[in-house]
Amino acid sequence: MKVLITGAAGFIGSHLVDRLLSEGHDVLGVDCFDTFYDPTIKEQHLGDAKSHDSFSLIRGDIRDRALFDALPGDIDVVVHLAARAGVRSSIEDPNLYTSVNLGGTVQLLEWMRAADVRRLVFASSSSVYGNNSKVPFSESDPVDHPISPYAATKRSGELLCHTYHHLFGFSILALRFFTVYGPRQRPDLAIHKFARLLLAGEPIPMYGDGSSRRDYTFIDDIIDGVVAAIDLATGDQPVFDIVNL
Repeated sequence: MKVLITGAAGFIGSHLVDRLLSEGHDVLGVDCFDTFYDPTIKEQHLGDAKSHDSFSLIRGDIRDRALFDALPGDIDVVVHLAARAGVRSSIEDPNLYTSVNLGGTVQLLEWMRAADVRRLVFASSSSVYGNNSKVPFSESDPVDHPISPYAATKRSGELLCHTYHHLFGFSILALRFFTVYGPRQRPDLAIHKFARLLLAGEPIPMYGDGSSRRDYTFIDDIIDGVVAAIDLATGDQPVFDIVNL
């Protein structure tokens, strides 16, 4: 297949690029190398992929419709990972988060409609569950009360995806990621931050009383889930589903 991956230079995106190339697919990556963290780190993520004959990289912002209009129309499936990430940062700058996460997603969906590319895997987030006290979380749990602009944009993205499935026959899997960790993890996330501080012999900051608990998901397991979602989205019949990973 030919697969378009937005956010291809990020943590999850770059691992997906490597997996799909290893399986013999052609991969077209899009990334704006946002300065949320050091862009040179993202350049390193794609070090192996850049030397691969089946990989192409386009640098640009997903809010730019002209970027998508310049893409080839023979894309089999899109994996939309590009987003402005971070819960706390979204509270500080909700305008940016809605612009990128909603505006950029609409630009992508509209290009897909015009180009007749109707298979999509959309990256959502467990943050849509808000302060849900029931565990484990289930896809059938209510998600009507997000507690950050980031979570609100991810839930809104799921709703947009369903709209395009309903109106235009898109086949879409929306994946709610649960605290992914592993090599290339964003430097601001807990496991990366803790390990860095431990190696430097520095103290780890603690928030709250230390009693909080969280399940973490290893990156290889997430990529297995994304690849399985690609297989479902590229089936013969249009589907729409939301899946916890």
